[in-house]
Amino acid sequence: MGTPTTESEEHRALRKAVTALGTRYGRAYVTRVVAEGAHTDDLWSEAARLGYLGVNLPEEHGGGGGGIAELSIVLEELGAAGCPLLMMVVSPAICGTVIARFGTEEQKRTWLPGLADGSRRMAFGITEPDAGSNSHRITTTARKDGGDWVLNGRKVFISGVDIADATLIVGRTEDARTGRLKPCLFIVPRDTPGFGRSPIAMELSAPEKQFELTLDEVRLPADALVGDEDAGLLQLFAGLNPERIMTAAFALGMGRYALGRAVDYARTRQVWKEPIGAHQAVAHPLAQAHIELELARLMTQKAARLYDAGDDLGAGEAANMAKYAAAEAAVHAVDQAVHTLGGNGLTQEYGLASMITAARVARIAPVSREMILNFVSHQSLGLPKSY
Repeated sequence: MGTPTTESEEHRALRKAVTALGTRYGRAYVTRVVAEGAHTDDLWSEAARLGYLGVNLPEEHGGGGGGIAELSIVLEELGAAGCPLLMMVVSPAICGTVIARFGTEEQKRTWLPGLADGSRRMAFGITEPDAGSNSHRITTTARKDGGDWVLNGRKVFISGVDIADATLIVGRTEDARTGRLKPCLFIVPRDTPGFGRSPIAMELSAPEKQFELTLDEVRLPADALVGDEDAGLLQLFAGLNPERIMTAAFALGMGRYALGRAVDYARTRQVWKEPIGAHQAVAHPLAQAHIELELARLMTQKAARLYDAGDDLGAGEAANMAKYAAAEAAVHAVDQAVHTLGGNGLTQEYGLASMITAARVARIAPVSREMILNFVSHQSLGLPKSY
């Protein structure tokens, strides 16, 4: 199913190398890990050892010196091999990027080498029960108490908190001049007193678990604040754009894996004289799914390049479009793959049925497709807001 001709030789080589790693693990590895209630530590460690997890982080802090373009390639190719690492979206992409861009020198020295070599992981806490996709309704607050910060609030659907050394929490502080609440980001170590977590039961087969967090008078030192207290919104979106790009890569990998299984099946499954893939009713929907995935990949590449070039505004538009397109393409590809296999598409042997639920996640998180359409209608088309 090829790679885009617009990619550099280095990017094509990276895809090939990551594909070789992913092929050694594959979907069977993830299935076994989920069944055992374990984590993908083996794959995570090997990807880290090969330099893939920190490929976007600064060289002076142990990273590869690349960008989100390279990191998204790693995630997409692991997904296309059937073994994506969801925590790549969170730990190196969101948290690593925010700390690299806005963290103090001490925060960079403390966290970036570990995030780059995989020895440390960081979760990201923004979603709240009553805020949904509206970041302006976040109620987790941070108040100053002497030289400390004290946080109170709740978060939901936070991935991988049980395996993360810390969580980058989005809270809000009161602006002394206006009295309004403004977003700020804090590093909260896992064992901080008052920082509680409870698992959320999900109809989703994945190694990474989802958690609800409670912050009850969580006391943090002054240096837990990431960046400037007055630039929290800029810092927040510096992490959200990579999150959207990486979610697009996650969806693309999933869609490509499902499509590959369907194509292999259609090429060999013979009921009448010819394999079923010879019939247009089977072949054309698979061709359409391939086209949609390739178009979404191009937008993902555009978004990554804009972000890595420092064009945050342009990257915001492209990242939202890429996430929307990739999620829709992945849902369609998975659905068509299951349909192509018929009853076999629902068996554990072929491992596609569980992806029906997983593919829906890309439509919902980290932002719904409806909110992306709102963004595009307001920002790109200049239409008035309805809220």
